[in-house]
Amino acid sequence: MTQHAQVPPFAVIPGIQVHRVLSGQEKRTIDLVEAAYRVHGEGDTVNPPSYFLRFPDRPSSRIIALPASLGGASRVDGLKWISSFPENVATGIPRASAVLILNDHTTGYPLACLESSIISAARTAASAALAADRLSQGRGRPRRIGFVGTGLIARHVHSYLAGSGWSFDEVGVHDLSAEYAGGFRSYLEDSGESGRITLHDRAEDLIRASDLIVFATVAPAPHVSEPAWFAHNPVVLNVSLRDLAPEVLLASANVVDDVEHCLKADTSPHLTEQLTGNRDFIDGTLHDVLTGKVEVPVDRPVIFSPFGLGVLDLAVGKHVYDEVVARGELNVVDGFFHEVDRYGRGGTPRARS
Repeated sequence: MTQHAQVPPFAVIPGIQVHRVLSGQEKRTIDLVEAAYRVHGEGDTVNPPSYFLRFPDRPSSRIIALPASLGGASRVDGLKWISSFPENVATGIPRASAVLILNDHTTGYPLACLESSIISAARTAASAALAADRLSQGRGRPRRIGFVGTGLIARHVHSYLAGSGWSFDEVGVHDLSAEYAGGFRSYLEDSGESGRITLHDRAEDLIRASDLIVFATVAPAPHVSEPAWFAHNPVVLNVSLRDLAPEVLLASANVVDDVEHCLKADTSPHLTEQLTGNRDFIDGTLHDVLTGKVEVPVDRPVIFSPFGLGVLDLAVGKHVYDEVVARGELNVVDGFFHEVDRYGRGGTPRARS
């Protein structure tokens, strides 16, 4: 006898619910991201290249599709659809906006549409915090941190470091906009940051004064090209991917989230590959570090360049979905799938809840 699958209900999870689930859960989110990296490294994922929608009349803007499938304990498929419109910032609204679609692993039916700018920022910050922890082992935890770029991602990275037990003696801040740098300083003060906060007019001064450096800008091309600025061998979180010139990477140890994904779209590692004609400068992936396959040197700067994997969004998004279901707060859209019987018999069967 043919077994009939049930069509899952479709739900919409707004940003307020996402925020409620993830707020104060930095350690849990870092664990989710680490687990996703391990599943990806073991080959139990599908993570094809990201697809870029660009506009001839708006060359600085783009919308990116990140399809993915995550195995392991939280099997789910899906798609993140995230826009980056840098000119939004000048009008007072965030640069990025996003939604995440989760698909049922068994039937392929969409389960939910989640507001995903928070999820995207959370998985990015969790990835950065995880890398900072693992890449600084053997060096001692950095006591001086510097932020180049002071937007949403910088704020999330700081909150994830603080929420997972990091503390600093000094916090450096650099942004091309004095207004944005001042706003980030106010955020740091309001967050309870105990370290001394210094605003730097020049990126060089911040880099030389920091043992952990976070690049979180919208720079389209490298603007930091002096390896000598990194002579004190800091850990560098190259989150925005395009700030560092190849000369800096060639003088450093380099760890990426995924080699094939990271070496494209004119990222700093991609430009380095184009310059050298090879990938010998890549020491390994974060999964290699997590599993002990790669030992990070302590006598050179170490740079983590994460292109951003769709499976991380799925891991965090599925957790949010499961938590909302567990709390009995799932906002189901009744009748979203109008006809779910193959032969149109008996109207629309009631979806399982």
